[in-house]
Amino acid sequence: MKCTHLVVSGRVQGVAFRANVRNRANGLGLKGYVKNLENGDVEVVAEGNEEKIKELIDFIKKGPGIANVSGVQVNHKVPENFKSFEIIH
Repeated sequence: MKCTHLVVSGRVQGVAFRANVRNRANGLGLKGYVKNLENGDVEVVAEGNEEKIKELIDFIKKGPGIANVSGVQVNHKVPENFKSFEIIH
């Protein structure tokens, strides 16, 4: 199992970005979370199969819905054994 930490920048708040990411992550069987950051970026932590994480990253880079993604920082981290994939408010 892999765990990846992403920071997504661009027009990613107020455009249902978190809901789209959560729905896609759940469809891929991934665990973790997505949350807005105070600076306007969005943080995503995804845990699971490496290929499924890559699919999620590709989905995020395309800017789901009306989001406009200008950058994605990708870092790997130690898995935390999340039980589900959630939106953190």
